[in-house]
Amino acid sequence: MTGISQEEFIRDFSRAVSTDSAAVFAGAGLSRSSGFVDWKELLREIAVDLKLNIDKETDLVGLAQFHLNERKNRSRLNEKLIEEFTKDAIPTENHRILARLPLVSFWTTNYDKLIEDSIRAAGRNPDVKITQANLAQTRPGSDVVVYKMHGDISQPHEAVLTKDDYERYEVARRLFVENLQGDLVSTTFLFLGFSFTDPNIDYVLSRVRVLLGANQRTHYCILRQPMPPKKGGRSRAEYDYEKRHLELRIDDLKRFAIQTVLVNEYEEITDLLRAISKRAHRRNVFVSASAREYGKFGATRLNDFSRRLGRELIDRGYNLVSGFGQGLSDQVVLGALDGIYKTHKGNDSNRTIIRPFPRVRPGHGDQASSNMKHREDLISQSGAVIFVCGNRDYRGATRTSKGVLEEFRIAKALGRFPIPVGCTGYAAEEVWNEVFRDVDSLFPMKGVKTALRTLGNHAKNDDDLIAAIFKILERVTVD
Repeated sequence: MTGISQEEFIRDFSRAVSTDSAAVFAGAGLSRSSGFVDWKELLREIAVDLKLNIDKETDLVGLAQFHLNERKNRSRLNEKLIEEFTKDAIPTENHRILARLPLVSFWTTNYDKLIEDSIRAAGRNPDVKITQANLAQTRPGSDVVVYKMHGDISQPHEAVLTKDDYERYEVARRLFVENLQGDLVSTTFLFLGFSFTDPNIDYVLSRVRVLLGANQRTHYCILRQPMPPKKGGRSRAEYDYEKRHLELRIDDLKRFAIQTVLVNEYEEITDLLRAISKRAHRRNVFVSASAREYGKFGATRLNDFSRRLGRELIDRGYNLVSGFGQGLSDQVVLGALDGIYKTHKGNDSNRTIIRPFPRVRPGHGDQASSNMKHREDLISQSGAVIFVCGNRDYRGATRTSKGVLEEFRIAKALGRFPIPVGCTGYAAEEVWNEVFRDVDSLFPMKGVKTALRTLGNHAKNDDDLIAAIFKILERVTVD
């Protein structure tokens, strides 16, 4: 089988994501692990009504049409949609990773609300398009467009489900076709959650083939390889058949400029998405900084250093991510904004992600859990984390900031690069000691240790410290 390598896919799709030219087309497989059914399970009772065996059926859209033909209405189909897709479901890690990526759009044939709910949970504002009328309106302040190509559970009677629906699609939902055509030409798609048993895939791909014409750009699809036969399981002949079918599918997808990425298990998809997130966000830098006391640096120098750090992140082409915490964080943000106002290059609104920590009202949740989630969301959208100082007031006394240390643990767990300015003391110094002991595993690339040593040296001036920080950033963000 001739799919492209996972490394090539991660590199190229990450580049599309980081240049605001990537989209995801999600099929039923993305929602299945959240507890929602696939097409076969959705129509299992419908097949019983028709006195048919769902496991023997291959044309599931045709099966839905048979039911409509016999009943002369689709109320039973609508009931099944409501029954199956109004269940409580929790978004998967794949949903959460995708929701944090700066994608241009999501397209989906799914009826559930997991994609848009995940986007909102990530602190972003989706513009959800369910009907053609929605396409004529733009939601103010939206971050990403979600196209519900086949409808939504909120309007089951409008869901694309039967052959009649598919045959009328070009007329009834023509504006979706036109918008899809534009996105296919201007953005790089990842087709995710489709399988050979999903009836939507052939309909979607037929539209892709017609819409793309000569204006083809490379798109990607992730598919699982057939499982080898095991004792007591399926036969060698069944495995060989599936393998041959996959080879033909991969070759056929190339007609649409869709390159296939193969995985052995569906769990590998999460690893691929994590790698894409890490690579796509690598020029985003989270600054973890707080100070009630300023230590050996003193207030003037540490504030000036923090403003300079924020400004130079912008000047050198990086983007600032900040939780806008106590003390120094506001100085870093002010420096970044100063850099933005002086440069005015391109779309400056994407240069900062500034989200103050939410305050949980008494009786409405746990503040510590809320803070943890907030930190994870922000650090997941970053490629590196810079630590400066890190102390705060605990009942009238100055203590090392537990929040800054927590941010270090999160950065390590997510595989982000920690860059502690150890000479600023407190939490940053603790982080520096741990990072320096484990530098080879935290920074597999060469050329970091000397710069890191500078960041722990109290005798170095601000010019030396800034140079060392960006020396490390250059190493970890190299393509």
